[in-house]
Amino acid sequence: MTYVIRRMTPGEWRELRAIRLEAVRDTPTAFSSSYADLAGHTDVFWQERAAAEATSDHGATFVACDESNDWVGSASAEPLAEVPDHAHIHAVYVRAGHRGPAGLGARLVEVAIRFAEQHIDVSRLTLGVHEGNARALAFYRRIGFRMTDKVIPYRPNPVERCHIMEYGDFKQPLSGSKERRR
Repeated sequence: MTYVIRRMTPGEWRELRAIRLEAVRDTPTAFSSSYADLAGHTDVFWQERAAAEATSDHGATFVACDESNDWVGSASAEPLAEVPDHAHIHAVYVRAGHRGPAGLGARLVEVAIRFAEQHIDVSRLTLGVHEGNARALAFYRRIGFRMTDKVIPYRPNPVERCHIMEYGDFKQPLSGSKERRR
């Protein structure tokens, strides 16, 4: 199957809401919000969120569309307000029928990483993975993230833990070159 990966547009708030609700229903521990919390937001919230994720100079959401232009995946990058000099990748999701060796998830994350390198003035790129999500831990390791020694409470249930992983090649020069990796 052929996919188009692009930045979402401001008017696609219904699609944003639908994929975020689908994602948290599919893998509840992969996200820092519960289904009930997300479903409880008003249309105005989603409209504002879509406009911000589509137009911000410092944060963005990218979507993977199938041949019917249906959203089958997403990934976002933005500064991490709570932690200076950090950006984070979040809201990574690929619909079950589109996961696998085609590498759609890796392609989405790669686009989000490139956006962060080019648009977010920080030196570190991180993400959080729930302690019980072995599939996500393996995926992120495979595409260049490494475990840090940072573990934080998982926002929806602070008894559970979230491992912080860091992208090892973020804004690093190519070997023997002063230019940043592209």
